[in-house]
Amino acid sequence: MNYERRGYGGGFRPCPVEMGKEYEVNITETSRQGEGIARIQGFVIFVANAKPRDHVKIKITRIGRSTANAEIVR
Repeated sequence: MNYERRGYGGGFRPCPVEMGKEYEVNITETSRQGEGIARIQGFVIFVANAKPRDHVKIKITRIGRSTANAEIVR
């Protein structure tokens, strides 16, 4: 499980996603760059080639400090 520092409390909170793992998500909005945005336990995931109201299976390709990137699994 990945842990990352979040907020100003100085504590560590587990990251709710893992690199390379697949998840089913709902795309709720679009980013400024045109990617779909999904959330898992409030953690933001940018999904290429997705649009709001899509229900897709994704694979995590990158995990950053406060967001992750994913691609749609076909």
